[in-house]
Amino acid sequence: MPTSGLLPILQFIVAIAVLIILHELGHFLMSKVFGVEVEEFGIGFPPRIVKLFEAGGTEFTLNWIPLGGFVRPKGENNPDIPGGLAAANPFIRIAVFLMGPIMNILAAIIIYGIVFGRIGIDITKVSIIATTENSPAAVADIQPGDIVEEINGNPIRSTGAMRNAIYANLGQEIHVDLIRDGEPLSVTVVPREDPPEGEGAIGVVMGNPRDEITPLKAVYIGGIAVYEQARTLLQLPGMLMRGDVSPEESRLVGYKGMYDIYTNQLEADANGDLPAGVNTLSFFATISVSLGLLNLLPIPALDGGRILFALPEIIIGHRIPPKYENAINLIGLALLLILMIYINAQDFINPVQLP
Repeated sequence: MPTSGLLPILQFIVAIAVLIILHELGHFLMSKVFGVEVEEFGIGFPPRIVKLFEAGGTEFTLNWIPLGGFVRPKGENNPDIPGGLAAANPFIRIAVFLMGPIMNILAAIIIYGIVFGRIGIDITKVSIIATTENSPAAVADIQPGDIVEEINGNPIRSTGAMRNAIYANLGQEIHVDLIRDGEPLSVTVVPREDPPEGEGAIGVVMGNPRDEITPLKAVYIGGIAVYEQARTLLQLPGMLMRGDVSPEESRLVGYKGMYDIYTNQLEADANGDLPAGVNTLSFFATISVSLGLLNLLPIPALDGGRILFALPEIIIGHRIPPKYENAINLIGLALLLILMIYINAQDFINPVQLP
């Protein structure tokens, strides 16, 4: 797949738009479930190009700015309009606001499920991927495809454990128990104290063998991957304050930054050993998780902020006056737009550093 030119740009725009449209589809479907009228479902952002069709009282439109979409419920900010969103009870409003982020989380689980379904999962064993000619491993007849069971009688369950066992015995003879074609085999190796650059002490490339999994298990593991990513994102501010990650590593990126990462993943797919598209799919799963989670933050104008405004009505039985809610959301939206302009400008002034 080409990594430059018009095609990857179009693919990136379509993929990001789909993730945002899925978010809006969640709001749309939940509105319909609870009888909240939706006046417009827009693909892209205004100005409008054309009205595609009308169904169930909703206009489906195509708009000029392609990066996303929107839903315009009836009476979104005015509780005096019957059948509108603001007039609905707070539980319905919360459900509508929640469903957008939930759709992004579900999309990420499915995408990760596809990824794990294609690559399988690591087995807690270490396999030999390659050996260097004339290295201690090659002299000992260690071959690609061998599974490392033990070193000096200690079980080896990770590449880190194998590396530690080797480097703890530089210049000393070690006994390596292998499995080759289902049969046990023992060899003796002496790790080099001063190996040639890039070869390592015994001259092997290590990896974890992979096992094929069922689609259901792939989706389950995809859910675990989404959970771990969400947990990392939530812990990021604390990690930044403690100095565990640098500001450059934790910076927000805009459309150009995302596109730079996207083309980097395209190159990884083109030059790597994994099945085609795995890195790119993982990237978009990451974006989908981030989109869902960021929208749940309790910030005015975001879904999380709107949920926050609905809670007093449930807890104390009184809603915040709409004029105050709308004013705060408007200010929040303006601040978010300023932040987005700043983040996107930084993508050009200080481009994201990629490996």
